[in-house]
Amino acid sequence: MVRYFVACCVVLGVATLGAQHTPNKEQSRLENCGVVMEEILNVPENIPQELLEKAECVIVIPSMIKVAVGVGGSYGRGAMVCRSGKAYDGAWGAPAMYAIEGGSFGLQLGAEATDLVLLVMNPRGVNALLSTKVKLGGNASAAAGPKGRTLEASTDASMRAEILSYSRSRGLFAGVSLSGSSLRPDNDASAEVYGRTLTARGIVTGAAMTVPESGVRFVGVLQKHAPHNLSAKTGTQ
Repeated sequence: MVRYFVACCVVLGVATLGAQHTPNKEQSRLENCGVVMEEILNVPENIPQELLEKAECVIVIPSMIKVAVGVGGSYGRGAMVCRSGKAYDGAWGAPAMYAIEGGSFGLQLGAEATDLVLLVMNPRGVNALLSTKVKLGGNASAAAGPKGRTLEASTDASMRAEILSYSRSRGLFAGVSLSGSSLRPDNDASAEVYGRTLTARGIVTGAAMTVPESGVRFVGVLQKHAPHNLSAKTGTQ
């Protein structure tokens, strides 16, 4: 009887330990953000290095679903990582979870999953995103981002935009217009990641915030490819 009791305790302890180390849905989504960002930065014609080095924040929405049956719509959830410091000029900080939603009109049928990457290019764009829901093209100027190793193909519109957007679908990577879509903090998802209630502003501006295990890959790939913010040096803020 004693042996049976001890065996049950051991099994229960192992099961509990395993549950503690199994990521929940939002933690898995955050891990996937890091995978998507790493894959995109490893393709030949990706985000121009100069833009990544001038970005204040990066948002990744893995597998956004775009559905169209007469009237189309889209919805996706992911994460935003910003540079630390009051001027967003420090190392990349802890991630906050975000959601994007919007509608479009068309005659397409079916559904398509698309990975999105958005660069937030100045503090005005960051502050808007930390405060409330932001309509791209409304509350914050947005444009399809140029791609390639340099900015030779960029336009004045893309260089003035507060948010630059890219998409990857079926292996193809390109700038994409998301005008009319809305971005908002997903505080419920952030609570699932951190295990306590937090706002996006508290996560991004909190000096003592620790990057969760599920966000290490996302933050690490940004720190590797763009460790310093060059926008202040070039006067683009």
